[in-house]
Amino acid sequence: MSLTYESPGRAALHLARAASLAPSPHNSQPWSFVEEGHDHGFEVHLDGGRRLIRTDPGGREAVIACGAALFNIRLAVRLLGFRPAVDLLPEPGNSFYLARVAYASYAQADPDEALLGGALPHRHTHRGPFGPVPVPDTLLDELRDDAQAEGAVLRVVDEPDGLRRLAHLVRTAEDAHRTDPGHAAELARCVGPHGVPRELCRHHPDGTLLAGRDYLGLAWYYVRRPQRWSPRTGTVAVLSSRCDSRQDWLRSGQALQRVLLRAASRDVMAAFHTQPLELPALRAEIRTDLMGGLFPQVVLRLGRTARMASTPRRAPIELLGRW
Repeated sequence: MSLTYESPGRAALHLARAASLAPSPHNSQPWSFVEEGHDHGFEVHLDGGRRLIRTDPGGREAVIACGAALFNIRLAVRLLGFRPAVDLLPEPGNSFYLARVAYASYAQADPDEALLGGALPHRHTHRGPFGPVPVPDTLLDELRDDAQAEGAVLRVVDEPDGLRRLAHLVRTAEDAHRTDPGHAAELARCVGPHGVPRELCRHHPDGTLLAGRDYLGLAWYYVRRPQRWSPRTGTVAVLSSRCDSRQDWLRSGQALQRVLLRAASRDVMAAFHTQPLELPALRAEIRTDLMGGLFPQVVLRLGRTARMASTPRRAPIELLGRW
């Protein structure tokens, strides 16, 4: 069989459009999809050419992003009125073929699935400080349940010593990234009309307790770092898994997206601080010192912001091939 890129079906375009709304490292969108034809199935593939080598040398974050896209596909299938039948890593010898989703029995989406589906276009990644209104404990409980439903663990880090320890590790990793010319160059290439819009990078990267990515090199223009952290940092959490295989990364991505959509349905957005998870020694410290042996997959902040802005996405037609 040969792969073509012509005339995808409406259902496939619907799934690709939903999948493309998932978060990814620096909006790299490291995915592609294949429509099997006649609604037989929809495949999720890792686009190795879009992986960020310095940021994500092992490809873990790219696979997590594809897992988030997979959750959106599952949700889109439900909104079409079918149950999704998901097969993770269907070809063990092909590390780029991550999942296959087929249409199973007919069943209308329930109100909760409709709620999450409604949040798909609303969810976006935030960069910078949040507003002072805290995330309700009741919502945090729901987010923990969402993560658990997908086989992951969401742990809020609010104990002062643990929060200071995590902030120190994020700062250590971010300082290492900023002084690495190759990493800084890769980050700068992600800014622009096809990556992270420049206007979304203008917050000082050190304006919250957890150091942010310095996309524009702003840190070098300030003599001192901002110190008004606590009211604007939001709620800090770590999403973890019990094991650390490729399958666990995919499950973590699905858990992440379910959490993000639930939060977005309540006007709560997320900022990501995965810098220490990109350095093996620091990731190991977070695992042993803060996560009780669980494997940390994503570090994030949650909060509310009046600024609603989304990053550009590739058109669904560009993402789709067809058998």
